[in-house]
Amino acid sequence: MDINDKELLSKFTPASNVDAVEGIDKLQDEEIKKLQQTGIQLNEEERIGSFIQTNCNVVHCDCSVSGVELLPVKDALKKYDGLSDYWWRLVSKDKDIFTEETERNLDNGYFIRAKAGEKAVYPLQTCLYIRNDNVAQKVHNIIIAEEGSELHVITGCATHPHLTSGLHIGISEFYVKKGAKLTFTMVHNWGESIYVRPRTGVLVEEDGLFMSNYISLKGVKSIQTYPVAQLKGRGAVARFNSVVVAPSGALLDIGSKVILDAPETRAEIISRTVSNGGTIIARGHLVGKARGVKAHLECQGMILADKGIIHAIPELEAHLDDVDMSHEAAVGKIAQEEIEYLMARGLSEEEAVATIVRGFLDVKIEGLPPELEEELQNAVSECQQGGI
Repeated sequence: MDINDKELLSKFTPASNVDAVEGIDKLQDEEIKKLQQTGIQLNEEERIGSFIQTNCNVVHCDCSVSGVELLPVKDALKKYDGLSDYWWRLVSKDKDIFTEETERNLDNGYFIRAKAGEKAVYPLQTCLYIRNDNVAQKVHNIIIAEEGSELHVITGCATHPHLTSGLHIGISEFYVKKGAKLTFTMVHNWGESIYVRPRTGVLVEEDGLFMSNYISLKGVKSIQTYPVAQLKGRGAVARFNSVVVAPSGALLDIGSKVILDAPETRAEIISRTVSNGGTIIARGHLVGKARGVKAHLECQGMILADKGIIHAIPELEAHLDDVDMSHEAAVGKIAQEEIEYLMARGLSEEEAVATIVRGFLDVKIEGLPPELEEELQNAVSECQQGGI
């Protein structure tokens, strides 16, 4: 990167210093379209509720299911006396300059709690939206799935269609209690000069399941994310799936780490990365610290442009002999014989490339609206324009 962390923070205006819309009814049609492409349904069809924050203002927060609590995190801190059991427990406020700045100058964020035994049929959606140029947005989110609950959260992170520069810092802490299931789908739809700095911690208790789906297909300047999941109870499971495209000029340092710290825990890290001229550092780290654990890491990368770079860093760390851990990694370009095979069956060269990339990026994710499914396909078409 051509800018250090301190310079990055000083470059942008705090979100609290700029005006934001008072409600979602004030958003323009092109903004609504972009949010739809990010997985957000403003009519809340097949959603149990919504949280929408523009810059530092929460413009919508509502949930129709009594068994799921949704609040702006600042309200939750007041209601629950500082959230002492959850606040900064999985991510240290002293981790780096971004966590320190968020602790000092929090804009807001969301608090979600699925109560014990609640099994939500439809997803809950959240949106963190930067609407003004050169703004730094700093949020801290807490999600708790109580014992035996099930919840799917779709988070859309986006910027105004004409915004050129900004910074998003997102601190997220996930707590999955005994026998609970939490699915978290994050869709990034930024602009070409946006810097993104998520900091994430996950704790999964006995027989709990945490599933993360991470999608970034559009223009962005830089993303740096490395969630760490701790499997603390027997039979706990964590799965991380990511689908990432790096356009020219982008630097995406992505990955995840799972610490299997209890017997019979399971973990899986699967990434599909495409460089269309940008640089991707794809990290994955599995740490086996208990008997009978099973874990697999898979990193597959495809380069479509001559200047594209993919650096895969898979790590396996075993502390006992009674573990079953594996990894595979592969990076390369599309084989010419694959293209010729499809062309011989009537496809043009562009159609053949698009078909191959589409198959490569094909990751089925539950609960996505038609607009987002269409956007995934559009991203494939854009990838093929980068060359072979």
